[in-house]
Amino acid sequence: MYNYSGWAFPAGIGTGSCLKNYTGNRSDAGRSGKETMRIWLVTVGEPLPSDEDKPRLHRTGILADAALRKGHEVVWWSSTFDHAKKVHRFSRAATLNPAPGLTLKLLHSIGYKSNVSLARMYNHYMLGRQFARLAPQEPQPDVILASMPTIELSLESARYGKARNIPVALDMRDMWPDIFVKLAPAPVQPIARAMLHPLFSMLEEAASKAVAITGMSEPFVEWGLGYAGRTATPRDRWFPFAYSEQQPSGPEVEAAFGFWEKHGIKRGDGKFTVCFFGMLGRQFDIETVIEAARKLSSSGPDIRFVLCGSGDNLEKYRRLSADCQNVLLPGWVNKAQVWTLMRLSSAGLAPYRSSPDFEMSYPNKPMEYMSAGLPVVSSLGGILRELLAARDCGITYPKGDPDGLAHTLISLQNNPVRCRQLSANSSKTFEEMFMAEKVYPGMISWLQDISISGTSLT
Repeated sequence: MYNYSGWAFPAGIGTGSCLKNYTGNRSDAGRSGKETMRIWLVTVGEPLPSDEDKPRLHRTGILADAALRKGHEVVWWSSTFDHAKKVHRFSRAATLNPAPGLTLKLLHSIGYKSNVSLARMYNHYMLGRQFARLAPQEPQPDVILASMPTIELSLESARYGKARNIPVALDMRDMWPDIFVKLAPAPVQPIARAMLHPLFSMLEEAASKAVAITGMSEPFVEWGLGYAGRTATPRDRWFPFAYSEQQPSGPEVEAAFGFWEKHGIKRGDGKFTVCFFGMLGRQFDIETVIEAARKLSSSGPDIRFVLCGSGDNLEKYRRLSADCQNVLLPGWVNKAQVWTLMRLSSAGLAPYRSSPDFEMSYPNKPMEYMSAGLPVVSSLGGILRELLAARDCGITYPKGDPDGLAHTLISLQNNPVRCRQLSANSSKTFEEMFMAEKVYPGMISWLQDISISGTSLT
């Protein structure tokens, strides 16, 4: 699909095509235009700043904060259903104002227990229907940024904007519905594509009605432009997932260190710890990680694995690792616990299952690890592998190879000088490329440009 050989990543990333990455926006931060905007962000599935357990915010949450800091008004359309915990926040639609200038419009639908299920598809369909009904009742925005997925909310956002001459940008995050076809066995993929034809048509309409396409990498933007049926314009730019360097409060940090001490992870205990944070679902190959841990446990090296997150497979992995004394699966952890564990660790694991969508992206987990100066130990090919090699900030082990992963970790443990070099390069890469405080202000300036230029594609 894409050929990554020969790609180079100097201090600014990008591949030299007509698309621009966020580095081209840094000088735009103070550009004149609309001094303040009303921005609609349409994203479900992310933690919300109103959630009681103070979760670490993801792309939309950090972007909303960046917009508020610039004096803009933000309306974030999301869901009452907490995707990570699989519970409803509220039993009906709700409107919240967790901070000055920020409104959360929470749409309500059924929940779902599995990320890959008919219930989740129906949930998305109903959210789209609710948005189409409720959005016209609200004060109109100056610009809309809708995350794709969901296809339904992207489509309804694009229809809303098109009907009112309001510019809409789509943020391509997952290659739906292409990846659904890829999940089917090869002989039945043509049948799967035919069955999913309505989703393909919906995405084509959404992309063609949007005035700008963005995403976490250049290939993702190109993929979205393919559905839009057009070539790139200066407004089609990519912005990587970025992570905030903001430190939790002192009491939060001390409470988090106490949490880890109760799990046997203490400051200065000298153990080589590798950490992981993520949804324990289909996208991560945790089986290989657990098998590597089992091999290391029996062979002697004192390497500890702390695998954090909830998801469909949490209990399965707890059973699978029951005989591994060097594996801890604490479940979901909060922002301060993530922050402290990264500073108790020696490396961060990114055990992605290789697929075209992941190989074309910079996933958010490596960026988190880089924010703490952790070497990234990854199984993913594509542009992440090339980045880790070019910036010398991590190591890619052979996918599905527990011996390869074990050997990689032993080599890091036995070579602290090399580990410190990777760590320093990881910190530098984060500061130059993935720091939220640099990336997302540029994204806000980009949205200002879109709001000024309006709905014309020329």
